[in-house]
Amino acid sequence: MTDPRTRFADTAVDLVDRDPETALVYAEIGGQFFGGAAERHPDRVVNVGIREQLLVNVGAGMSLAGMFPIVHTFAPFLVERAYEQIKLGFGHQDVDGLLVSTGGSVDMSTTGRTHQTDADVALIDAIPGVSIHVPGTAAEVEAVMRAAHQQRGRHYVRVTAQQNSTTFDVADGRLHIARPGSSNLVILAVGPTLDAALAAATEIAHTEGIEATVCYTATVRPLDTDGLSRALAHTTSGEHPDVVVVEPYLAGTSAHVVSNALLDRPHRLLSLGHGRAERRLYGTPEQHLQVSGLDATGIARSVRALIRAHAA
Repeated sequence: MTDPRTRFADTAVDLVDRDPETALVYAEIGGQFFGGAAERHPDRVVNVGIREQLLVNVGAGMSLAGMFPIVHTFAPFLVERAYEQIKLGFGHQDVDGLLVSTGGSVDMSTTGRTHQTDADVALIDAIPGVSIHVPGTAAEVEAVMRAAHQQRGRHYVRVTAQQNSTTFDVADGRLHIARPGSSNLVILAVGPTLDAALAAATEIAHTEGIEATVCYTATVRPLDTDGLSRALAHTTSGEHPDVVVVEPYLAGTSAHVVSNALLDRPHRLLSLGHGRAERRLYGTPEQHLQVSGLDATGIARSVRALIRAHAA
């Protein structure tokens, strides 16, 4: 299975090679992928060094000059360290660009807090007009990048090492039904959480006798709210459906979007993701997911508690 970060780099280089109006700006991170492209296009492939605020400003300046920049580094450095530059350079100036991060949440679990962020999607969501993509496989990374490049506009793509076992057609941002079931329990899995959500749904079917519908999306902004509403279309009369949103970053990041989409439909919402408490112990990505309750066992445990609380 192709590594998502390698697929990002290959796609970025191909876009630069094919389109003379596309530029690539990076801050040391990923330099092992871009040497050949830099030799071919020294004016459009730029390494600014470990200066992330400059990274974003250079990308925004290129966009003001009529180019389409791909801006890349680790998620905490791109979003948290250079947030003001994103807000002003891209948002306030209303220019296009493709911001691509790697290493979000648990990828850098052995590196320490400086290299970890769970808040990047919530922060980017506060900037108007940014489409946010959380691909779940390497193939989906390429698909959302090529779609963003074709559409132009402002995009944030969150690339992580975790991958699902199934790839969906995500170029148009639609929500997919990964596991058909009851509209009384709908689980929305975002990006690389899908495999764990599917396994949890199977466990819930065995222990609670409820066949959950599992939906999948790789684009959270804009969220396909029409697709979510359709997944809830066959709720049992008089029942308030349970909606569980599983996101691979800060829990509750998409709660307001889901709630607003379902204003006409009484429902109960459970938001799963990483908590606000800092994880101070080193460990593997799998261990960090387990601590956050984002493995299959943890998701099933949370959903089971929701079901039983309402039945009591």
